[in-house]
Amino acid sequence: MRFSSNVKPYVLLLIVGTFLLLGYVYFNFFSERLNRDILIDEDQKSTSLSRLVFRSRVRNMVSPEKLLYKQPSVLVGRTDVVSVTPWLAPIIWEGTFDPVLVDNIYKPMNLTIATTVFAIGKYVRFLQDFLETAEKHFMVGFNMRYYVFTDRPHDVPSVNLTRGRHLSVIQVPGSKRWQEISARRMEIIQTTIERQIRREADYIFCLDVDSKFHAHWGSESLGRLVAVIHPGYYEQTRDRFPYERRPASTAYIPMDEGDYYYGGAMIGGFVEDVYTLAKVCQTRFEEDAGNSIEAAWQEESHLNRYLLYNKPSKVLSPEYLWQDFKAKTKEVKVIRFSGVIKNYAEVRSNVENEEVAIRPAKEKLNLVVAVK
Repeated sequence: MRFSSNVKPYVLLLIVGTFLLLGYVYFNFFSERLNRDILIDEDQKSTSLSRLVFRSRVRNMVSPEKLLYKQPSVLVGRTDVVSVTPWLAPIIWEGTFDPVLVDNIYKPMNLTIATTVFAIGKYVRFLQDFLETAEKHFMVGFNMRYYVFTDRPHDVPSVNLTRGRHLSVIQVPGSKRWQEISARRMEIIQTTIERQIRREADYIFCLDVDSKFHAHWGSESLGRLVAVIHPGYYEQTRDRFPYERRPASTAYIPMDEGDYYYGGAMIGGFVEDVYTLAKVCQTRFEEDAGNSIEAAWQEESHLNRYLLYNKPSKVLSPEYLWQDFKAKTKEVKVIRFSGVIKNYAEVRSNVENEEVAIRPAKEKLNLVVAVK
């Protein structure tokens, strides 16, 4: 069949278009089939991370040339504690790392660390000690962004911050129930990551304000998802852990399951990974609230459930979360961070009446940010 010179360009265009259409159909068919074959954790699917952009990324562990440090050994070291989990995540104890070496690997990366604290109601009184001791011991030499959530922004103390460290005060609603404040932390952390932290930081630590730093806490604690072993239960068996044991709760953990009991006073890791954790825990908390149930230890119960099936990549020993009323044990060579002694009946308004019905409905958060 012959075509006139005027028709030939249209015929060629039609042929090329047909091939492009077939290629498009072929690609979509196999792409869809591939996506069906990849298993995606339900927790990850529910977070819609694909719509958000995070700064966090994996970097090579590059050591500076001519840096002198003690030669490591595979035969000599701590033998009184376990320094690795069954899933091969390191457990960080004094004597298991070289702080000079680790900090010299991470500092050239020019990382920014976000730190969130909640100073609600009378808890604002603990903020000055928290910030002043953090400036002496916590991630010294790193860029730091503190995010202070409070219902009393005018009571936030003025603290001298070193170069590269900043403080943002974010106003949040108060509450008459300390349990509700505890439970809402995950929602507020999730919201603030979405709005600003994901663009401003590489790592994040969510810490309790009624605590203070006593010794070096540096880059040895950095990891994708970081948890801390609760000082009250590191010597106990799993059947003694205060997990949520009621099957009706989404935080439920059976008696024959569990790794460690993790403290809710410290959550850390890549901003993206902590965002996923916070979003999943908040979703589960709301599901419980809809069923008129509150987990035994609010966000700490949901945290332990999440970490049981989404293993942390690094675990901090109780050195990183001690309690001032607790005597130091032989395993704990140094106390880095601890909860201060306080009168709960005085700082928590409803500590004597904790059997108050939970409030399933939640008003939309209105966070007001001021930078100091």
